Parts: sequence; C-alpha cells; structure tokens
Amino acid sequence: MTSLPPQPLSPLDGRYAATVGSLADYLSEAGLNRARVEVEVEWIIALTDRSLFGSAPLSDEQKTQLRGLYREFGQAEIDWLGAKEAVTRHDVKAVEYLVRDRLSTLGLDAIAELTHFACTSEDINSASYALTVKRAVENVWLPKLHAVTAALGELARQHRDAPMLSRTHGQPATPSTMGKEIAVFAWRLARVAKQIEGGEYLAKFSGATGTWSAHLAAEPDVDWPELSRTFIEGLGIDFNVLTTQIESHDWQVELYDRVRHAGGILHNLATDVWTYISLGFFAQIPVAGATGSSTMPHKINPIRFENAEANLEISGGLFATLASTLVTSRMQRDLTDSTTQRNIGVAFGHSLLALDNLQRGLTEISLSREVLLADLDANWEVLAEAIQTVVRAEIAAGRSRITDPYALLKDLTRGRRVGAPELAEFVRGLDIGDAAKERLLALTPATYAGLADDLVSRLG
Repeated sequence: MTSLPPQPLSPLDGRYAATVGSLADYLSEAGLNRARVEVEVEWIIALTDRSLFGSAPLSDEQKTQLRGLYREFGQAEIDWLGAKEAVTRHDVKAVEYLVRDRLSTLGLDAIAELTHFACTSEDINSASYALTVKRAVENVWLPKLHAVTAALGELARQHRDAPMLSRTHGQPATPSTMGKEIAVFAWRLARVAKQIEGGEYLAKFSGATGTWSAHLAAEPDVDWPELSRTFIEGLGIDFNVLTTQIESHDWQVELYDRVRHAGGILHNLATDVWTYISLGFFAQIPVAGATGSSTMPHKINPIRFENAEANLEISGGLFATLASTLVTSRMQRDLTDSTTQRNIGVAFGHSLLALDNLQRGLTEISLSREVLLADLDANWEVLAEAIQTVVRAEIAAGRSRITDPYALLKDLTRGRRVGAPELAEFVRGLDIGDAAKERLLALTPATYAGLADDLVSRLG
C-alpha cells in the first residue's frame, strides 16, 4: 500500500477548512508570527519616537516601510521564519532575527539593537496573543454568534403566536409558544455576548520577571511602566502592570469560560431543536441533491444540529482545558502555556463550525403549526393548573368553599387523559363564581399560553 501525499490531520484544516479558514488569519502559527513582527516593529517605533539611546525619530516614510514588515507579511516571511527557527530552536528569537534582517534591507542598521530591546519572549507573546485572539473574536467569532442570535430572534418573532405544548421533565406541561421558547435562547446568547464584548485582552511588557530590571539598568531615568502602558494600549489592547515573566492569562481564562458558556447555550439549542424535529414540531426543508440516509430514501437527518452538538462538545472540552491549564504557571514561569495556547484556534474552530451549522440549520426548518395544535388538543389535562389556580383565587375572595383545589384536580387528572368534555363538565360543577367559571370554560390548551406572545417583544 502506498503512502498518501501529505494530508491535514485535523478536519478543521481539511474537510471544514472553507468554513473555519477565516480564523487562521489570526490564530494560526503564521498569524501569531505576523503579530509578533507587529509588536517588535511598533516597539522600535515607540523607542525611536522618544529618541532613546541616541536614536532619532523615524520619518513617516521609514515608519511606513517598517510597518510593511507585518502589513505585507506573507509566504516569504513564513518560509524565512521556518528555516530560521529550525536553527534557533526558538520561535520568538527567529522573529527577532527576521526583523533585524529586514532593518538591514531597509538601511536601518543603526537601530538594529533596538529590536527586541529589554524584552523577554513573553512580552512579545502576551501582546501577540492578545492581538490575535481579540481580532479573531471581534472579526470572526462574535459576528457569527451575532448572526445566529439574530436568526433566532427572527424565528422567535415569526412564531411568537404559535402555541405549543411545553414538556417540563419531558411531560405535558403549561403551553407556551414556539416563538417564546426560541426567544429564550436569543436572550441568553445576547447576555453572554455582551459579557464577552466587555472583556479585557491583557498584555505585559515588563521584562524577564516583570520588574523592568534590564530597562532600568539601561536607562534609569525613563518611567518604563508608563512607557510600557502607553505602548500596549496604543496597540489596542489592555495592560497588566503586575506579573511574573508571563502575563497571568486570567483574561484568557475568563474569555474561554464565557465562550464555553455560550457553547453550552448553543448545545441546549441544538438538542432542543433536534427534539422538536423528532416530535414533528419542525419539518426539515429538503435540500436539492442532498442525501438524508444512505439506505432510507425518505429520511432527512437533522445533521446540522447533530454536527453542531458534537463540535460544541469538542470546543467546550478544549476551552475547559485551556482555562484550567492557563490559570497556573509554576513560580515565575513554566512552558505549559506555550503548547496549550497553540490550540486556541482549534477550540475556536470547532465553536465556529458549530455556529455555522446552527446558522444553516435554522434556515432549513419550517414550523408545523398543525402538529403543534394537534399535540395541544390531545392534552387538555394541562388546564388543571389553570383550574386549581382560579379555584384558589375564588376561595381567597370568599366566592368558594372548596377546601383543597390542588388535590381535587390531582384526583381528576394525574395519570389520566382528560378531554374537553370531561373538563367542561368538571368546571360547571365547581363551587366558584360565574365569571371565573365562564373564563375557564372559554380556555383551551391553545389559548393557555399567558404572555408568551408578548414576551418575545423583550428581544427588542
């Protein structure tokens, strides 16, 4: 048997590459290295802008040329870094050598020693991860989450008045509307999305053990903490002043826990919609040319929701591992975070794939209102709650002498199917006021949905 040509090991880089490829611009090794070059270049500019160590501010043209190192970062730089790292056995050092090489090409050898000046690798890395994760979340992942949330909101408004039988504990329960139940998911996701949008993306820039020791040795008269803060915030990220050799990763723990939380809500959505499909509440819209089952021609499998469910479980497990690993670093530094953080893109990739499947799946279902109504009509016993509550109100108002309305309704309905005629006969015989009696006689399972329709308006 011959060996295959080189193949992607991860389905994210193979089968699903087209769906999640936009993340690779930020969360791949090349994306990380581009951000590292950006941080190195901007640090040189920050130092020369202040004429430190005998340097002079660069001209606008020189700054543009220098920034071209990351703005035009491409395959040539990827290949150069790959070859250099094979020698250095150190990824950040390879980036430093790349910047020095390009400075020479640009005729800027005079400032070469300001490359990576007083930096430990984690100064560059913490800023680079903050930049790449922030950009991936804001430019790729959050827009997809918002798209799914918007689709849910649209479905909720479309079906806000479609009564359905609820199933608490899997048993027939007080009716709702399909729109209100879908709105619950949109409401939950919007809340978590707001928390994610308000999160920090922290970086440190304080040297080998977070003390600015080398900086002060080189130039004791500079306010290095303030310069570092200005520099990091100028990159569009947040500054952590008090750290060990590494930025403590707490912001990452918070972010990944929140993304995992959103994934849990989405998983709940996927399994609920799957169940509604199995009950016939939603019909699946056939896709031309698609095969549902390899042997049963009649089937349309709810693959979008099953795929989303599985990918959310994978991403949730990865995010949990990221959060539990990154929260700890031995003493002032260990390298467990290095390989862990390289899986950030994998975790977001499976999450993005799930979001994409949900977004598509929500466009491939249609509500079967007649099935909902038939289900309601077969479960008149759910009105027992309404009847016993009205009786209790009548007792409190002095219009009834019934002693235990709950037990009365339990005897009538528990473990029994009760239809409209039986309930009507029961209500007519109740010792309650005429107005209450007429209200109950007019009630049906389909009209016993309370404020479900109006609640959808809370989505805005």
